[in-house]
Amino acid sequence: MASGIVDLLILDEINNSVKLKLVDLQQVLELIRAKLPLLHLVLAGRDAHPLVVELADTVSEIKEIKPAYRQGVEPQPGIDY
Repeated sequence: MASGIVDLLILDEINNSVKLKLVDLQQVLELIRAKLPLLHLVLAGRDAHPLVVELADTVSEIKEIKPAYRQGVEPQPGIDY
């Protein structure tokens, strides 16, 4: 991340990992603060810590409305997994 080689870094399920104490909150906060200006840093997962939300430029929540699997549609490769 610090090298500037990448312009997009996605940390999938990092928020859940912080909540479950698998990842240290302070390390995540330091990572956000150390982000280079041109890097897009995406911290994914539910239950983002309020301090992560405060430091973030953009915060979004995706809400499940009508999932196909509840209508008996089997999961689709490349879409659901």
